[in-house]
Amino acid sequence: MASKHYRTQAGDWGLAGATFAEGGVNFCCFSRHATKVELLLFEQDHSREPFQIIELDPKVNHTFFFWHVLVEDLPDGIYYGWRIDGPNDTRESGCRHDPDKLLLDPWCTTVSDRLWDRHAASRPGCNLETAMRAKLVRDEYDWEGDQHLHVPLTEAIIYELHVGGFTRHPSADTQNPGTFRAIIEKIPYLSELGITHVELLPVMAFDLQDVPPNTAQLGLENYWGYSTHSFFAPHPHYACDPSHARDEFRDMVKALHRAGIGVILDVVYNHTAEGGADGPIISFKGMGNEIFYHLDFDDRRRYRDYTGCGNTVNCNHPLVTRFLIDSLYYWAHDMHVDGFRFDLASAMARGEDGNPQYHAPVLWSVELSPELGRAHIIAEAWDAAGLYQVGDFPGFRWAEWNGLYRDTLRAFVRGDPGLIGDVATRIAGSSDLYQSRGRRPGNSINLITCHDGFSLHDLVSYDEKHNEANGEDNRDGHDHNLSWNCGVEGPTDDPAILALRRQQARNFMALLLLSQGVPMLLAGDELLRTKQGNNNAYCQNNELSWVDWRLADDNREMLDFTRGMIAFRQRHSTLRRNHFLTGEPQHEGGIPDIRWHGIKLDKPLWGDPGARVLAFTLAGLEPDEPHLHVMLNMWKDRMAFALPPVPGRRWHRAIDTASEPFIWSPHDQALVTGDTQQVAARSILVLEAR
Repeated sequence: MASKHYRTQAGDWGLAGATFAEGGVNFCCFSRHATKVELLLFEQDHSREPFQIIELDPKVNHTFFFWHVLVEDLPDGIYYGWRIDGPNDTRESGCRHDPDKLLLDPWCTTVSDRLWDRHAASRPGCNLETAMRAKLVRDEYDWEGDQHLHVPLTEAIIYELHVGGFTRHPSADTQNPGTFRAIIEKIPYLSELGITHVELLPVMAFDLQDVPPNTAQLGLENYWGYSTHSFFAPHPHYACDPSHARDEFRDMVKALHRAGIGVILDVVYNHTAEGGADGPIISFKGMGNEIFYHLDFDDRRRYRDYTGCGNTVNCNHPLVTRFLIDSLYYWAHDMHVDGFRFDLASAMARGEDGNPQYHAPVLWSVELSPELGRAHIIAEAWDAAGLYQVGDFPGFRWAEWNGLYRDTLRAFVRGDPGLIGDVATRIAGSSDLYQSRGRRPGNSINLITCHDGFSLHDLVSYDEKHNEANGEDNRDGHDHNLSWNCGVEGPTDDPAILALRRQQARNFMALLLLSQGVPMLLAGDELLRTKQGNNNAYCQNNELSWVDWRLADDNREMLDFTRGMIAFRQRHSTLRRNHFLTGEPQHEGGIPDIRWHGIKLDKPLWGDPGARVLAFTLAGLEPDEPHLHVMLNMWKDRMAFALPPVPGRRWHRAIDTASEPFIWSPHDQALVTGDTQQVAARSILVLEAR
């Protein structure tokens, strides 16, 4: 192949990226100010020299801001890249064209970083021998009738996991650890747990080398993946064969769908792996830096950084908006993904001047897109520059990671007083955030933990973060953790402290699955996985971050409790309401849909600054569905709670986070006698009336 040179035609500017067309392959890229454009063809991903360089003719291969060429009879399997010359780092235009840099096709669907050297791409000079290459792959995948699942979010149990870390530990016992194929091997576990959707940390191709210098010197890498460079290509390192990453990803999606499990992707459209002024030139900088990124108006050599990652994508420029929507459509249509969680989504709400836009074109394009009409769309509704939009994110369809839910429940369970009103609001679906704007409980993604921060085990085991292993002198990571170590920082042999920690973990899991809204669990929390107090393990691709499957035996009671709580939620439709609670009966002759109490009936301690107890009675959604009575005692002493009468029914003991077996199946539930119940210190007791 290397000795053959292929003939060319003008090509089509309407086919972005590399597209098989009649007579050959159409290549097209975007560059407004380019003065010279070359397409380089390589035989292999490790070929250090191209076998053909095609210089595009501005009179033939240039339309508007697009550069295009059709290469006749070109077979699939070759690798390619672009070189673009033009203005470089001018104060007025903001262009950063560099003819020495090989550029990656932003629309490529398969990418190789086999030769990649981030430092070479960040400094002057040719990086032809160390750049990434895109691969030309003909798409002939057989979906075998696979369809999106379209499970409503109100019915969802979301499980956030890292594709690599979920199966990389030797105890995972998979044939292909750390890959899409290994996820397939773990589907029986996911199904037995009862989750309905996996939410995958970034799987779009990202730069493993994007870490601070001190971190890199420790031999660490970008593990989480929030450093995307290719918005159409799966990460090659999650595939057994990197050149077939796209199809291996699809195999995973297809297998998950067959098991009734949807796929949500954590997507990073707010910034890229190219960083700031001292970062590498990978693609966007060399093609259209002045369009793709927010630049300082006074000196366009500088990047405006609303993400904390060196740059911010100029999402609401028309061409950038179209690029991002095309990327989403590709993953939904061509890859069968069921939804998206948008990292630092508030950065995407910023207009070209950097100010927030309520009618930001990109966000409303996602909201109203017919092609994305049934995809779940979830916002991390804040950015790194102070914009916080939880409860106020544009649109109706957008769900949000509810940071207020997380913080309120963490503070309540650790024993902070005077939060009863806030706790009730969060448990009931956060109507204060969503109801007045016509939104519903399903707009609230409830979480206690996620990848960013403490695991559930560490939330009840550490008062402070311990991130020294990251190489940044423990300066990185969040300091506002609202955690409690139960008396000793970190590991301990004290049986009383260990027992309390396990009980606190059950309290958190119970509250999450008893709340209106959409619960999201962090993978490994059901096993009480620890990260040894590291709350920012973004660079730890090692046993600190990996799921240790031996814990399934060591912490069997927590795994069984989590599985039981998920099953309990799925058995009670009253916990999965699509509308907010009213305090009124929903059936003729029925009880109110919600009644709030303290230790005395109908006397919640709303105004008590020392209150740490709350109870509520939740009517069954359907006439024959059991009612629930939930008692929360986060005080240090046992408390007696009054029980409401339920005419024609009797209370039965269903859940007790302080007493084994913790969850009782309906046919094993003990009948409750008397008009009060003792609730142990720092525990939750749930009764069913039937």
